[in-house]
Amino acid sequence: MILPRWRWWFLAALFLAVVIAAIYLPILRRNIKQAAKLQQRTEEQARRELTQPTVINPADPKVKAKLYWASGADDGTVSAVTVELPLSNEPVLRAKQVLNTLLAGPVDTELRTLPPDAALLAFYLLPDGTAIADFSEALATSIPSGIESEQMAVDSIAKTLEANVPQVRRLKILIHGQETETLAGHLDLSQAFLVNANAVAPRAAADVSGASASASAAQQLTPADTAVKLAAIPNSASTKP
Repeated sequence: MILPRWRWWFLAALFLAVVIAAIYLPILRRNIKQAAKLQQRTEEQARRELTQPTVINPADPKVKAKLYWASGADDGTVSAVTVELPLSNEPVLRAKQVLNTLLAGPVDTELRTLPPDAALLAFYLLPDGTAIADFSEALATSIPSGIESEQMAVDSIAKTLEANVPQVRRLKILIHGQETETLAGHLDLSQAFLVNANAVAPRAAADVSGASASASAAQQLTPADTAVKLAAIPNSASTKP
């Protein structure tokens, strides 16, 4: 039986379509996966930009900051990496700057101590030197569960603050604005961690600077100025009736 010519054309076109689909289907699948990954990275970047506003100010003086990441010795220790950063002299802003850089991670991602999707939501410094660092839930949910990884995470935060923000005495970690008993099931977060026992609390520093300024002003008074100031003080004895 001889098939009509149009059926031969139809079968040829169908065969060609199958061949083209077999060639381009893997390419299309790969492109879809790449687009999904790109969208995921874009969403993660947008989320981090919302929760971690850029606080690095190029106008700030550049200093050699010490950031603590994993030492790579597989012993649960962290080690310092010196990075030149423009850092503010204001303690809270300075703390945000170094912690956001710490969260961004080292060049060698295997030395990362904090989850890549974790974010610093807020940072406060109380007058007694207690720092309150509020992190997103990813710090607790994305970190590998285990006392070693949890301890390394806290050590990297505490040591980075100790090295760069001398006003911090203790560190209290919150997760999404709430106190939590443990970080990821092991490390106790109910108490504050000692960062620097010799830290100068912000209030004490202000008091000392104020006292120094007053003493400096007093030393700059000349004898004539002193006499004028004493003459301006009313004599309590002469005011008695």
